[in-house]
Amino acid sequence: MTNHDVPALLDAARAWIADDPDPRTREELEAVVALVEAGDAAATADLADRFAGTLEFGTAGLRGAIGAGPNRMNRVVVTRAAAGLAAYLRDTGATGPVVIGYDARHDSDVYARDTAEVMTGAGIAAHVLPRPLPTPLLAFAIRELGCAAGVMVTASHNPPQDNGYKVYLGDGSQIVPPADAEIAARIAAVGPVADVPRGTGGAVLDEGIIDRYLDTVAGLAADGPRDLNLVYTPLHGVGGASVLQVLESAGFSLPRVVEQQEQPDPDFPTVAFPNPEEPGAMDLAMALAEQHGADLVVANDPDADRCAAAVPGPHGWRMLRGDEVGALLAHALLSAGKQGTYATSIVSSSLLGTMARAAGQPYAETLTGFKWIGRVEGLAFGYEEALGYCVDPEHVRDKDGVSALLLLCELAARAKAEGRGLVDLLDDIALEHGLHATDQLSVRVTDLAEIGAAMQRLRATPPAELGGFAVERVDDLSTGSADLPPTEGLRYHLAGGARVVVRPSGTEPKLKCYLEVVVPVDPDDGVDAARIHAAGRLDALRSGIKSAAGI
Repeated sequence: MTNHDVPALLDAARAWIADDPDPRTREELEAVVALVEAGDAAATADLADRFAGTLEFGTAGLRGAIGAGPNRMNRVVVTRAAAGLAAYLRDTGATGPVVIGYDARHDSDVYARDTAEVMTGAGIAAHVLPRPLPTPLLAFAIRELGCAAGVMVTASHNPPQDNGYKVYLGDGSQIVPPADAEIAARIAAVGPVADVPRGTGGAVLDEGIIDRYLDTVAGLAADGPRDLNLVYTPLHGVGGASVLQVLESAGFSLPRVVEQQEQPDPDFPTVAFPNPEEPGAMDLAMALAEQHGADLVVANDPDADRCAAAVPGPHGWRMLRGDEVGALLAHALLSAGKQGTYATSIVSSSLLGTMARAAGQPYAETLTGFKWIGRVEGLAFGYEEALGYCVDPEHVRDKDGVSALLLLCELAARAKAEGRGLVDLLDDIALEHGLHATDQLSVRVTDLAEIGAAMQRLRATPPAELGGFAVERVDDLSTGSADLPPTEGLRYHLAGGARVVVRPSGTEPKLKCYLEVVVPVDPDDGVDAARIHAAGRLDALRSGIKSAAGI
């Protein structure tokens, strides 16, 4: 940052302060400005970052740290986003109300109220969910109420300092191109927020919409065994009450809930990251399960659109990978004869395709994210490895951690009644289709340029082998194909059915490498031997892609 940039930065900050309706973020930015004026280098860098651009629509909306400035989540950014969405709905002739939901993060209720006031000010009816609730309930409400669009204020499993703004259109799916760019263009055209018309806070919906969602979810469970010693955690999020009601309605005994994580808390005090995939996030739940001899641990992320599970084993409790849960849910639905397309993302295991084809059902691959999976025609089941599962697309065309949790519990109870567990079912699947073992290498960066440099190295010097596997074909996903729109990433098809996909994260400053090997299971040696063999192959793949990408 040169001295010549500082006056322009200060002018931009003062203009922002004059337009900001929130006294907290005004005061925050005034304090930063005062430090910059005093010559504080750290404050100058902070101010430059706040005004380095604007939060852009990424995974179906906005997401970022709460704070003042266009590169943060705040009431100015949210007001402009709502005004841009309202303009898009008017310009495209969309009819019907907009339904707005929110989780329990800092300022989620404030951003929901701002959105409702902007919608009604634009002449669009606004329905607001009555309290902090799961994201899938918002997706359900869009279709149930015949809405033109929906907004969910949530940052899902991001750190506590973040919030976000997820946008759905009337089909109940998250926005995809070109709608995202068209909404973004209208957001950019919004002038001072003081000039954005505001109306009332909309109509707050009653408990009926919640009851209809929960009854619909509970109705997914078929008759069968219900004996299951269960531990559950909502990870300080909004899923707890919904999950307990659904389990009870479906005939299960109430689970033991991790007391320290039972109530919504936007500071997520017991976890470093409120994401069940992160190391340590499930420790309290697994300790409680060990203490009480539980059969299964289940968890949601803070907005309850994801579901995680852990199972007991000879060496203690272990988390099931997202691909394992996906295979178990697919097995349950295919065994029940559910017809339609089974879909997953390009970074998830290829096992789902093998299972669907063996059952005579169509299979589809999409780009990462449920904004793509939810739009698959004739969808029967969709999942992605990042713990997202859609088991009832007729009602929720998005990932739903509440319904997935219920069906997983139903499957576990049925297995328990036969003297078996979920790992035994995974062994059955591996014996029939081969062991599909997956893992992930995730590299967090402080400079986003490091991600671009790694992708450039891979393109400039394509590896002929990775971890001892010959590279048979490389798909440069940035060019797109007949089946997939363009996206930044590389997919390596390797000998023996192995695969590596490299792509930047859509929500975090990470480069992600998704690894898969396929190992046939010798009935005499058993699945455990195949798992040991697969672990060595995955380690070799991890080392190979790290070396090739220079990470």
